[in-house]
Amino acid sequence: MAPTFTPRVFSGIQPSGGLTLGNYLGAIKRFVAMQDEGGAETLYCMVDLHAITVWQDPATLRRNTRELAAFYIAAGIDPERSILFNQSRVPEHAQLAWIFNCVARMGWMGRMTQWKDKAGKNSENASLGLFAYPALMAADILVYHATHVPVGEDQKQHLELTRDIAIKFNNDFGVEFFPVTEPVIGGPAMRVMSLRDGTKKMSKSDPSDQSRINLSDDADTIAKKIRKAKTDPEPLPESPEGLKDRPEARNLVEIYAGLADTDVASVIAEHGGRNFGEFKPKLADLAVEKLAPMSAKMRELIADPDEIDRILGRGAERAREIATPILEQTYDIVGMIR
Repeated sequence: MAPTFTPRVFSGIQPSGGLTLGNYLGAIKRFVAMQDEGGAETLYCMVDLHAITVWQDPATLRRNTRELAAFYIAAGIDPERSILFNQSRVPEHAQLAWIFNCVARMGWMGRMTQWKDKAGKNSENASLGLFAYPALMAADILVYHATHVPVGEDQKQHLELTRDIAIKFNNDFGVEFFPVTEPVIGGPAMRVMSLRDGTKKMSKSDPSDQSRINLSDDADTIAKKIRKAKTDPEPLPESPEGLKDRPEARNLVEIYAGLADTDVASVIAEHGGRNFGEFKPKLADLAVEKLAPMSAKMRELIADPDEIDRILGRGAERAREIATPILEQTYDIVGMIR
């Protein structure tokens, strides 16, 4: 009889700085929703071990980790209802990752699209960590027997690898120990695009600050960026199908839907036929209403790094209460003497 796993959600974000609207609508907003829905234990992580697969300035990494923790909390993650921690404080992640390095195959890792994209033609000089980090991602998830993981499309392949590792481990040792984790993909504005080019993802690395809404932007800056966002000359269509081949229009409608907790069809039903001169001020007002309080709360939290560290320390203790027995059972299955 197949085991029944405790419903548990895990996800994490790299503390790489430069948080944007895309981070909120593409990830954290869903994290908050899954916390608030109940029915599953939720663990959210700053994956600082993943961050060092490329070189990081130590002081910057610490600052970015605290900033990301502040973002989680300001956006609605409650450290009492969810387990919030930074990955490196829970050594079981790295310990299980070594076991998974020995389960995963080189061919699996070599086929990872993100490895090819990030290493490019310079793969000989890329770190071993960058090549192997999908195994660490699998350990992040499976060290908690997480049953569901909210991910974007760019991480879907890595979650499929996590499933492959779980299946192979179970088959290799004749057990049904690790769950075959389900991805959670969906929600409005999951992939937020540039305000200057609707065909490109909103990114902190874009040289134009006008291309993105930073979560550090004040209310006036948010409103100005929305009003100056690139659009086409046509009014909003009367149906969602009319957004096809109109990337800038689709992006602004999807941002509105994400911020308003609705869907594209509802936005079009309310605003279809309007010119962007009417629509963008409404979107700007909505963005300021939703984001300005979050930015203010982030600044307040960042001003007290000791409190952030205390929250992350307590979260790590709670995370280890789950991870330690799972790792110990894994060692027993593999044949380690403890």
